[in-house]
Amino acid sequence: MDVNDFPDDLVQTQAAWNATYQALAAPRPRDTTGLRRRLLLLSVRLWWHPYWETVPSVPAARVELRLLARDHGAVRAA
Repeated sequence: MDVNDFPDDLVQTQAAWNATYQALAAPRPRDTTGLRRRLLLLSVRLWWHPYWETVPSVPAARVELRLLARDHGAVRAA
C-alpha cells in the first residue's frame, strides 16, 4: 500500500492519538481524565473513519497508518 493513500485527516488523527497516548504514559501526567477522554474520542474517530471501507486489508493498513504517523511525529520532533 502506498503511504499517499491515507487521507490527511486520518494521518493527523493518528498522530494526535499517538501524542495523547505519550502524554498519558508520561510520568505523573496532568489531567489524566481529559487525556483519557481525548484518547477515547480519537480512537472512535480512527476506528470508524470512512476510509476503512475502501481498503482490502484493514488490519495491515491500520498498522501502516500507525507506523506512518509515528514516523511523521518523529520527523516533526527533530
